[in-house]
Amino acid sequence: MKLTTKGRYAVMAMADLALYGRLGPISLKEISVRQNISLAYLEQIFIKLKDNKLVRSSRGASGGYILEKPASEIKLSSIIFAVDEEVKMLNCKKSSKRGCTNKTTKCITHNLWDQLDQHINGFFEKIKLQDLVKQNSNLRSL
Repeated sequence: MKLTTKGRYAVMAMADLALYGRLGPISLKEISVRQNISLAYLEQIFIKLKDNKLVRSSRGASGGYILEKPASEIKLSSIIFAVDEEVKMLNCKKSSKRGCTNKTTKCITHNLWDQLDQHINGFFEKIKLQDLVKQNSNLRSL
């Protein structure tokens, strides 16, 4: 299982937006510099975040991006899903009639990986963007 850079960077960028965007729109260039993420890559990510109604953009000299809804309402799972990421431990599809080993049976560890899938995805489902902002605020005050 591996969460790719696209998913990680999407969460990082959204946390940056939640932390610094309280006073107004934030440019992708600002996020790029603070988080050390390629501007071109951020542009690709933000197209998907905007399409999934997690952010909205404003044009002009003071333009940029703002969160579409409060950080307390945005789940990490929504961010990861928005950029077409999938945290998956199983090689097979649950709905498939073929098993993990391309035979009619599931592999001996199928249930273990399925439970881990549920645990990881449940973890991302429980954590809100606001939780990351609070953690970061606590660390900066030390």
